[in-house]
Amino acid sequence: VQLQASGGGLVQAGDSLSLSCAASGGTFSRYGMGWFRQAPGKEREFVASIHQGGGLPDYEDSARGRFTISRDNGKNVLYLRMNSLKASDTALYYCAAQSAGWGARNVSEYAYWGQGTQVTVSS
Repeated sequence: VQLQASGGGLVQAGDSLSLSCAASGGTFSRYGMGWFRQAPGKEREFVASIHQGGGLPDYEDSARGRFTISRDNGKNVLYLRMNSLKASDTALYYCAAQSAGWGARNVSEYAYWGQGTQVTVSS
């Protein structure tokens, strides 16, 4: 499966932003999906994941309550709605697909990755 992330941009602290990840070349509904991010000089870290059927959303602590992960299996698209953005959310955001289907927090669980979309939050 090929993944194309989009929707990043430059926003101010407190603003909202929605990311999308379009999937092609595979059966999207079979994959657990995740969002990860990587800031300069840091390791790629988990943000959120979702089960292949759209349930069981899971969030990293700083994202819980501010971010919402969702998916539309009919349109083959994964979303991440981000509210109340902080400067610490600044990073390159990646979407990823996991063959096992349930979603996971570990980078190593995901075999397929999008190219990343930059989110920059000014304080």
